[in-house]
Amino acid sequence: MTDVNDSGQAPESTAPAAQPAPVAQPAPAAAPRGATEVSEEVVEKIAGTAARSVPGVADLGGDVARFFNSVLDKVGLDEVGDAGRGVSAEVKGTSATIRVVLVIQAGHVVHEVTEAVRAKVIEAVENYGLQVAEVNVKVDDIELNAPPAAGA
Repeated sequence: MTDVNDSGQAPESTAPAAQPAPVAQPAPAAAPRGATEVSEEVVEKIAGTAARSVPGVADLGGDVARFFNSVLDKVGLDEVGDAGRGVSAEVKGTSATIRVVLVIQAGHVVHEVTEAVRAKVIEAVENYGLQVAEVNVKVDDIELNAPPAAGA
């Protein structure tokens, strides 16, 4: 038989109602204490070094850049301006767009050299933790004074 109170209704249960289990919240990530920015000059140096290492690349830079570099060489400043010459980069956050202007050695297949430059630059820059959106390569000149490539 059901108990009833003075108002004619069943008394409220004194047993606690079932509560949904609390959902575990992930711990908040540590608050950043600053930002990291990689300058375009750094990316240009990395890309320039990588591009120079590719067989078939005689030099980097357009005509004007190479002219000024030869003047610097003659006055004993042969290391000034070399690191990023022929390379420009645009960095947005952790993404970089890179442009390489190069001189190809005579006897090398343009497409093979430019693809090798593109791959080497992407690998080198991404090894530093950046993402490469694109690498555009312009062949500005050909060096005819160099000995022809082996097998050419």
